[in-house]
Amino acid sequence: MIYLTLPFSMFNQPDYKIFSNCQTCDDRSCASQTLSVSELELLSKNCNEAKFEKGETILAEGSRTSHIIYLREGLAKEYGKNRLQEEYILQVVKPHSYLGLHSIFSDTNNHYSYAALTPVRVCYIDLNVFSQFIKENGRFGYEILSSVCNDSLNNYHRFIDQHQKKIYGKLADAILYFAIVIFGRNEFSLPLSRRELAHMIGTSRESVSKQIGVFVQDKIISVDGRNLKILDMKRLKNISKVG
Repeated sequence: MIYLTLPFSMFNQPDYKIFSNCQTCDDRSCASQTLSVSELELLSKNCNEAKFEKGETILAEGSRTSHIIYLREGLAKEYGKNRLQEEYILQVVKPHSYLGLHSIFSDTNNHYSYAALTPVRVCYIDLNVFSQFIKENGRFGYEILSSVCNDSLNNYHRFIDQHQKKIYGKLADAILYFAIVIFGRNEFSLPLSRRELAHMIGTSRESVSKQIGVFVQDKIISVDGRNLKILDMKRLKNISKVG
């Protein structure tokens, strides 16, 4: 295994190191598209790219960070642990998103962990350079602030809904979350195991498996391993609404 030449030790080391030019990159975020030519040059000099395999930890909760991580490809889970060391999943992170943004707006400690749900490619961006863009480029700062606010509001409403719903409503919400927010289609491969899905909606793995079976029996969804297809979107949305 080859190690990244980065001045920090809290990250899992990826399989290999890749270099790219931020000016010619096709996977730039909305925020980075606001950067000038000189700012993109500075970004390229302070950005390293790497690959992680499914299951590897990208960033650990409680560590101090000197870099912001940009998810170029693949899916990652943002999660934490309670006092009993039980895992809870806040959200699934899609490509073209930043990981660890909370650290630059509060302290420099990472408040959540991130792990790869699929093979992923990420970019490590020097925290000082990233902060400089926020302070000096208003459009860049606006895009970053919008991203943080949208994530916070979405997670807030999702967790409030979970506390008010029974298992069938929670599971319907989760399936709709993947179909509408993550994949944008009615047929997809679940990136979470049933245990992880239970961690996401605040219940047990056994309850998740049992309720999936009910949805299959009622012909609301079909399931083949992790492949899931929504057969009756109207009924699923209604379950989510009244759940």
